[in-house]
Amino acid sequence: MLLTNPVLLSVVIMSVLCLFRLNVLLAILIAALCAGLAAGMSLPETIKILIQGMQGNLETALSYILLGALAVAISQTHLTTFLIRTLARTISNKAIMFTLSIAFIACFSQNLIPVHIAFIPILIPPLLPLMNRLKIDRRAVACALTFGLKAPYVAFSVGFGLIFTRFLKDQMAQNGIPVEIADISSVMWIGGVAMVVGLLAAVLFAYARPREYATSQNLCEMSEEAASMGKREWATLAGALVAFIVQLTTNSLPLGGLLGLAVMVILGGIPWKGIDSVMEGGMKMMAFIAFIMLVAAGYGSVLRETGAIEALVSATSALAGGKLGGAMLMLLIGLLVTMGIGTSFGTIPIIAAIYCPLALELGFSVPAIILLIGIAAALGDAGSPASDSTLGPTSGLNADGQHDHIWDTCVPTFLFYSIPLMIFGVFGALWL
Repeated sequence: MLLTNPVLLSVVIMSVLCLFRLNVLLAILIAALCAGLAAGMSLPETIKILIQGMQGNLETALSYILLGALAVAISQTHLTTFLIRTLARTISNKAIMFTLSIAFIACFSQNLIPVHIAFIPILIPPLLPLMNRLKIDRRAVACALTFGLKAPYVAFSVGFGLIFTRFLKDQMAQNGIPVEIADISSVMWIGGVAMVVGLLAAVLFAYARPREYATSQNLCEMSEEAASMGKREWATLAGALVAFIVQLTTNSLPLGGLLGLAVMVILGGIPWKGIDSVMEGGMKMMAFIAFIMLVAAGYGSVLRETGAIEALVSATSALAGGKLGGAMLMLLIGLLVTMGIGTSFGTIPIIAAIYCPLALELGFSVPAIILLIGIAAALGDAGSPASDSTLGPTSGLNADGQHDHIWDTCVPTFLFYSIPLMIFGVFGALWL
């Protein structure tokens, strides 16, 4: 029966535990053990399969740690502060242009200067007085920041996008559909277009009306602090560019990250005595996410070993009633899983194990399957209370206590990104 299927039971258990705010790592581990037990496997056997499945994702974990170190090194300088304030001065009287520029600059945090969310608590609080003077609705800025944190990895195979793409490629190959990075890049632009539509709808229409906020003295003092390009900033910028160029030419993010850090150390962007603190900071920032992806990959292996995916696929394909219903169902499940665990990267191995055979059963083409899995994994990243894509914007915009995490960040980003992504995902999969 469908309701007693080990894979379905396991995913439901994991989602419920996440909704009750159990630690995501523990929720995935418990769900993996439940899947193994429900399929008749022993606990030691289940753990062995899980650990073996984790081994195939070590490159991704290493990439995250090295990018975390790069992010910490950059955040310890005035580099990003200088760049965004220079831009802000040129558009200080144009609210919509300012908000769209925040989105544009935030995109660099995922590829060119991969600092992820580290730049937000450094840059946004000093800019709040300017936003208040322009009467900018912070919900629009939250949407702009989330766009910059999410759209680049969805649409482009650079920086964190290369991690996302390689992870998707590896998990599809493990589930019987070998693809290349170029194949993924050739269809995931559809997700990027969906997010552009959502961004413009939020900034130009939904949150374009002026909104009043009180300005604190502390924020005014922060906004007046000087930010200039010194030797350390130039050295850090050189290291970031080296990391960017190396990953483009070699398709190796760990190599790019390592050489970028080396350039920063050699040129003085990272003091010799500060190397330990930079690496420790990178671990603190990214290690948890890296381990979630490792365990999620192991969880995907356990789901495959249960032998219950085939039965679930047969039952679901009959329930879906065709391609349209199947696409909607797969994207909805992906939304729920990602909303629960808070990471699109960790969602990929969980849904790929089910979606690859299901999509083939329903007659989807390989490009359509790539799009369905990629967008299904990314859907809930915008709107999830536990996601970096929402926690990051709130950390900066709520510096004065006037921005609510759920209603001012999660709800707007869900409405303007998750919904367009689902629409574009369904019709894109039917078109490909």
